[in-house]
Amino acid sequence: MKISISGARGIYGKDLNLHEIYRLSSIFGSYLKKSKNKKIKCLVACDTRASGDIIKKIVKSSLMEQNIDVYDLSIAPTPIVFRESKKFDGSIIITASHNPFDWNGLKFIIDGRGIFEKELCELLSTQIMFPITSSYGVSRNFLSNYENDILELIQKSKELNSYNNKRIGIDAGGGAACGYANNILKNIGHVVYDVNGNKGIFSRGPDPTVDDLLQLKSIVKSNDLDYGFAFDLDGDRLVVVNSNGEKLNSDITLLLCIANMVYNFKGKEFVTSIDTSISIQNFVKNHGCYLTYSKVGEANVVQKMIEKNANAGGEGSSAGFIMPNFNMCRDAILASVLISTINKKILKECFEISDNYSQIRTKIQIESKLQKTILEKLYDEFKKDSTEINTLDGIKIIIDENSWILFRISNTEHVLRISIESTNSKINTLYRNVNERIIKLHDQIK
Repeated sequence: MKISISGARGIYGKDLNLHEIYRLSSIFGSYLKKSKNKKIKCLVACDTRASGDIIKKIVKSSLMEQNIDVYDLSIAPTPIVFRESKKFDGSIIITASHNPFDWNGLKFIIDGRGIFEKELCELLSTQIMFPITSSYGVSRNFLSNYENDILELIQKSKELNSYNNKRIGIDAGGGAACGYANNILKNIGHVVYDVNGNKGIFSRGPDPTVDDLLQLKSIVKSNDLDYGFAFDLDGDRLVVVNSNGEKLNSDITLLLCIANMVYNFKGKEFVTSIDTSISIQNFVKNHGCYLTYSKVGEANVVQKMIEKNANAGGEGSSAGFIMPNFNMCRDAILASVLISTINKKILKECFEISDNYSQIRTKIQIESKLQKTILEKLYDEFKKDSTEINTLDGIKIIIDENSWILFRISNTEHVLRISIESTNSKINTLYRNVNERIIKLHDQIK
């Protein structure tokens, strides 16, 4: 099981068993009671994984046992739970996001955002507090107002409302975004074609960033659509397919959202994770705006956003767009709305910048006991290639103004993540060189 600021994730029935689910839910309930010192209300929801229903029952019962009232949002995308969580003392989402179907997990929310690193340490050291009396919490159903909130946000911009007549394909993959994304895009004036709107009927893998999205590409091309939008299982990651049926990389998705913020919401201050493309840095700088880097991880980006009072930002690696005044998490539904209403002038500018760069992101399995050692070896191995080394999160080797390599331990899997960016002419050579040296180092320390 992997526990981080992204929550607890594991393979259901193995390292993530019902005992661990009960224990972690109880600890979270006690943490809320201790920090809030009042009668607690907690929101609970899940994605469409088969194990979600039984896990939700355990989560709810563990909270109610501590005299916490539970509000059940049923199946809902992560962005909707985050938005609604502002009305509650805390929330738990039962999801493993983009991880394989046999995984599941618990994502903890307080004050409308994910937990920070310091809070995670406090949470894990909390002792379970059972009530002195025999009082139990109650369970109530809860309905979201997210759809109305996002429509109200868009209606405030005359510019966005003038570009809401697109033809769009939606592929929610049987995940929690089924229905929600379709309704919102229809309600702002788009014509929507649905690939798979059946919750729990999985037509592809849970992570659209690594899926070929053949069905979505086909429906976009055969129906002459403007865009295709694919969501991961819990609806916080978005992948865009263009009108030619081509899948866009995750960094351009984030860039398009940020560009919309600059032009239509007059954003000036932005935060992105350290693994995000240089193209976004260049765009922001060209418009007289400011960009700050954070560690990878949604909560880390949000924490830096709060510190900088940022208008927007996100994670390039996951196409995770965050607009903190609306939602303190990666919001793929909001991102799809912003991209669908962008005009051709902004599109052209974004692609002229992003087309100069290519990214390769990969990962290798590394045993936990070897992770620190291999990072130290990588530092020594690649420092001679660098003009600068950034150790904000892992090791980022900056080769020149157009090229960098980032090595970091994953927050969600037992892997070493490797991100590389360079110009189109250099990227493949750089990747081969990096890969060969990593394999050699790994073999040496096994």
